[in-house]
Order: sequence, then structure tokens, then C-alpha cells
Amino acid sequence: MWARNLLFAGIVIAGVGVLRTSLFPLDTKARQVTFDPGPTANDEFQAVVQRVDAAFRTGWADEGLTPAPLAPDLIVARRLSLALTGSVPSLEEIRQFEAQPPEHRVDGWATHLLHDRRFADYFADRLSRAYLGTEDGPLIVYRKRRFLSWLSSEIAKNTPYGQIVREMIAGRGLNTDTPAVNFIAATYDDVKKAPDPEKLAVRVSRAFLGLRIDCAQCHDHFLEPEWKQTHFQALAAYFGQTRQVVTHVSDAGGEYHYEDRVQGGTHTIEPSVPFLPELLPSGGTRREQLAGWLTDERNIHFARATVNRVWAMMFNRPLRKRVEAQTLSEPAPPALDILAADFAAHNHDLHRLILLIASTEVFRLDSTGPEVVTADHEQSWAAFPLTRLRPEQVIGTVLQAATVRTINQNSHVIVRLSRYFGEKNFVTRYGDAGDDEFDHSDETIPQRLLMMNGDLVDKQARDELLNASAQIAILAPDDRTAVEAAYLAVLTRRPTDPERDHFTAKLAGTTGKERQGRLADLFWVLFNSTELSWNH
Repeated sequence: MWARNLLFAGIVIAGVGVLRTSLFPLDTKARQVTFDPGPTANDEFQAVVQRVDAAFRTGWADEGLTPAPLAPDLIVARRLSLALTGSVPSLEEIRQFEAQPPEHRVDGWATHLLHDRRFADYFADRLSRAYLGTEDGPLIVYRKRRFLSWLSSEIAKNTPYGQIVREMIAGRGLNTDTPAVNFIAATYDDVKKAPDPEKLAVRVSRAFLGLRIDCAQCHDHFLEPEWKQTHFQALAAYFGQTRQVVTHVSDAGGEYHYEDRVQGGTHTIEPSVPFLPELLPSGGTRREQLAGWLTDERNIHFARATVNRVWAMMFNRPLRKRVEAQTLSEPAPPALDILAADFAAHNHDLHRLILLIASTEVFRLDSTGPEVVTADHEQSWAAFPLTRLRPEQVIGTVLQAATVRTINQNSHVIVRLSRYFGEKNFVTRYGDAGDDEFDHSDETIPQRLLMMNGDLVDKQARDELLNASAQIAILAPDDRTAVEAAYLAVLTRRPTDPERDHFTAKLAGTTGKERQGRLADLFWVLFNSTELSWNH
């Protein structure tokens, strides 16, 4: 009996030790984050950042705008984590972040996230919305999860983005063995028993050129005279020979015919590109020619569209007015061309592009300052733009903040499955952002009620043993430290003096279940704060 009691006591002590290392600075190597600044320390890299910064500063001077000051490091770390993983940093990660020398902690944090599988999985899911839409698509002929797994692996390996796109557009084979072909299979038409060339033309123009020329599908564009129906249909013609038999995508002969829905009749059209025809390869299948033209390093429109989309994913707002414009001439800050030229020159290196954006002064500016921050500041990027978090970022933040340890690929499978199903259930009820990712609509009353009254959010705040609120209540050495740990876990910042004094007073003199209950209440309050739901 005594041996059994001794074993039980040992397990409890060990468990408390593990929890305590999550609450306070770690001294175990197994869960240490590596803060390596990587390529950001390179002089050539920094020269590009300085050119981008100088371009924005010139614009601010011309407009008479004084930029906001730099944001605190923890706020920048929060932005990076939200943009690259869909949730805030864990308390465990925050403790390690703050232990680093200030001069390279943010750069090291950005580089660390790019090597974390959470980034690859999250970015793959975000990018796939532009490639595939949000529908699950036809069964058997289309394997979305296989595509997402493949795309995540390619992003994790930092496969050149141009190569990834070429595989999607020109790939052949089974949708299980060659997952990239699911880009084609996603448009499979049950009536035609083949992928839809017009849908593919829409997705290629939107996802890879940043163009909305859909109106030219049936007639010459009403608003943009440069886009004729023949431009759209000639682009679709590159997919006119694409065939799919059950799960196999291939190419065959024949010409592409399209129906003129305005004038009537069916017409045959040869494939051609809407601009830069000199970049079109002479050999290969039609899809291979299109893929080669699109991803040619001299096709600056591909690079611009990619930079604009990645910028939008990191700021929740594109560098241009829209992610997908109706014309190639839509104005944009000079920084777009600086970053696009670097992206093309470095073999479409997606990781490098993300690090460049994260290293710019614009990304690290505060959203407020001693002077009033106006709409002009945000419009000209003289302050970090305030934007609402996406639904999966809201629940991702709640789920991560509810545990002091990092939820990642190294977490127990039960923890990861719980997060996956919890997030999926919440987003379904909260409302998915859909294909229009950057539509910043106002929060609705049902969404606010879901946060305040929903079981999932309430469960994360409860004083259950594995929740952060209970762990902090048990292990924090004093009330001030407990309040600070709660703020760091949920909002990635320390409380202001009035906030700390207010909640410390609420904890004063409490012990046991009463103390745990009050910490749970604090977590619930922070989960439902306006601050949690915004990127700032």
C-alpha cells in the first residue's frame, strides 16, 4: 500500500513540475523554441527591407503623415502568430520569447514559426480557398484533404511557389498519387464528365494573377474595355483538352468550343494569353505552356499577385485596394514592386517573402500612438490597420489561451483532435469567411452571443484541472502574477496598472475553488473582450 501511495505522490509531483515549467521560464531543452534570426541577419536581405521602408516613408512625407511608433515586441509576436498559425502564442512560448535578447527576438520568432508545421497547415488552408473554393466538391473524383496535405508539405519544405503552381495547373495522374491534380479535379462537372475550363480560367486569373475578369466569360467586360470575351475564353482554352476519368487527370486532343450566351452560337477558339505572349513556352501540353508562362520570373503580374495576397494574409488587408482587381493597372504603393521583383529574383521563395514583410517597419508599427491615428494613417500604412480576426483565428486564440502549453504537432493526438473538432464546430456556427477572405463585415449579434453564451468558449474558461485558469490559480505565487499570466495567455500583453489593481483585488484573500473560480471568470471576461477579436 505504501509503495502505491508513494508512486501516486511521485506522479502528482511530476505533473505539477511539468505544469510549472509552462507557467514560468523553462529550463528543459525538449520544449525550447529556437530563436535563430536566419536570413533576416543577411545584409542583402536587410537592404531590401530598407528599400521598402524608404518607399513608405517617402509616401508619408508627401502626405504630411507622422507614422505611429513601433509596437511592443509582444504585440508584433501576436500578429505574427495569428497570421502564420491562426492563434496567439502560448504562455509557454511567451516566456521563452521574453527571455531572448531584444535585438533579434522578433526575427527569431518569425523564423521559428516558418519551421513550425502549424504554419504550413494554416497557410495551406488559407491559400486553398483561392485555389479550390470552400466547398468539399464531388466525392471520389476530388480529394480535398489529400490536396491540403500535399500543399502543406510543399510549403513546409519551402518548395518554390512557382513550382507548386506549375504542378497544380499542369499535373497529370491519380488524385491520390499526384495530389496537385485536385486543383483541376475540384472543377469536375458531372454533366460534362470533365473538369470545367471556364471555372479553371476564373481560378487561375484570380488566384495567380489577382484579376477578376469573370464578366468577360459571357461578354466583353462592361467596366474594363481592355478585357474581351475572347481574352477569357482563350485562357479557358488551355484546359479544353483536359480530361478526367474517375480519379485520373490527363490530356487529350481536340479543340475548345465555347457557347456565346449573349449573341448565341458555339465558337472554336485557340488558346492564348492576355498579355506578355513572348513568355509563352513553345513546347509541352497546353496546360504546361500556361503554367510555364504564368510562373516565368519575368511575369511580374504573377509576382505582384502573390505578394499582394501574402501581404493581405499577414495584415488582414491587401497592399493594393483589393486582392483581386479588375485591371492590371490598379495603383499600389511602390513597395509592391520592390517585393515582387525580389520574389521573382529569388525563385519565388515564399518563406523569404513572409520574412521580408514581417521585417518591414509597416508590419511593426503600432496601431495607435501619442498622436491621433486617423483613417489616412491606416490607408497609407502609417499605422498598423485595425481589422477583425477571422473566425478560425478567434477560436484558435481561445483554444490556445485555455492551455499554458503550446498546441502543435507535438501535442497528444487527443489534444489535437479536440482542437480540430472544436474549431470546426465553432466556425460552422460563427460563420465561415468563405471565398471572400478579406471582407471586413461587422460582427453580428449571434456571433457575440456565441462567444458569451456558447459552451465551447465557456468550457475553455472553466476551472478544470487542465485549463490555464486552474493551473495559474494553483501555481502562481501571488495574485499579481496570476493576473499577469492570464493577460499574457489571452491577450499577449501585460495588464495596465488599473487592470492589474482591479483584478488583483478580486483575488485577494481567496483560496482553493473560490480562487480558481475567480481566475476562470477573468479568463471568460478576457475571451469576450473586444481586444481579443481584433488584430492590432
